[in-house]
Amino acid sequence: MQYRKDRNGNELSVLGFGCMRFTKKGNGIDVPKAEHEILAAYRAGVNYFDTAYLYPGSEACLGEILERNGIRDKVRIATKLPQYMIGSRQALDRIFNEELTRLRTDYIDYYLMHHVTDVAMWEKLKKVGIEEWIREKKEAGIIRNIGFSYHGNTENFLKILNDYDWDFCQVQYNYLDEVAQAGKEGVRAAYERGIPVMIMEPLRGGKLVNMLPPGALEAFHDSGKNWSPAEWGLKWLYDQKEVTVVLSGMNSIAMVEENCRVADEARIGSFTDSDRAVIETVKRKIMEKEKVGCTGCRYCMPCPQGVDIPGTFRCYNLMYTESKSQGRFQFAQTVGLTEKPAFASQCIGCGKCEQHCPQSIPIREKLKEADKELRPLPYRIGINVVRKYMFRKVREAKKN
Repeated sequence: MQYRKDRNGNELSVLGFGCMRFTKKGNGIDVPKAEHEILAAYRAGVNYFDTAYLYPGSEACLGEILERNGIRDKVRIATKLPQYMIGSRQALDRIFNEELTRLRTDYIDYYLMHHVTDVAMWEKLKKVGIEEWIREKKEAGIIRNIGFSYHGNTENFLKILNDYDWDFCQVQYNYLDEVAQAGKEGVRAAYERGIPVMIMEPLRGGKLVNMLPPGALEAFHDSGKNWSPAEWGLKWLYDQKEVTVVLSGMNSIAMVEENCRVADEARIGSFTDSDRAVIETVKRKIMEKEKVGCTGCRYCMPCPQGVDIPGTFRCYNLMYTESKSQGRFQFAQTVGLTEKPAFASQCIGCGKCEQHCPQSIPIREKLKEADKELRPLPYRIGINVVRKYMFRKVREAKKN
């Protein structure tokens, strides 16, 4: 197993164990199976385990396994604060103490603000007193490192990144998401500030393994390298010095063994130009089903009306390269859940965006198509309900 250092010089395994996808048994987690997999990863050198308050049963399962095997102090636990549930200092303490109990520990190695999509969410937490709370917990040694996990656009990521002295951050990043969410720009910005970057969804929840079109699989095969699709995706990440830990939701021994082998073999700079050319071919094959030829260059931005044009098109394309449900889910996360609405319906047809588009996309026309498919009536209602819930606390915090 290879290791990369955090800000304090601690060595973290380049492969982290994501604890969101433990195998279920009945209404709960199959704890013996999860234990078998966790211990196999631990013996192979994995020392970073990522869970969250809202992963059903995950914190308790991880805490039980680490305690029973006497390895709590030999590994690093990362868990998350559901920031969208926080409206007071009392709520901070209540949830954090509950997490300590579940995890059977008296300290958290890496603590994240969970699922931040907009800078307004961080501002809300500041109003509640999160900065003082973090300072107290760090001085007491109860929290060792503080960070945030992110699912918004690049602009908001950079604002949050630069607003606080973070110890680390966690972003969705893979060879298809170079210009999505925090993207390559965000990953590099964090690295330049000396902030470790933990990667989630390195294989898009398995979709870059199990949902590849025939042409993509042929490109991998024709490369002459006997690498699995998972290996290609992971090695693409490990090649980048900006990446600290790559999380994988491993729920089989075979997966643990393959991922640990790749993490042991991959080196920064070992991914060749021909390897990158294969990845570009695979991306083109995946994107052949796209509805809009948007590259995410953002020359069309900012929109005077606040429309997230590249974000909308990315999710619209995702409906056809993966699934309609996935495209709509990503849209809800990255476009729908920002404090200021960024919907295509806000477009007034000024055409400014089309004047700057290198691909000459009829943006106004395509925005109408995208909005119709991304926000059918049930999704419109759902997004509005969630927005009211999440940003009610933001508005309340601003008043106080």
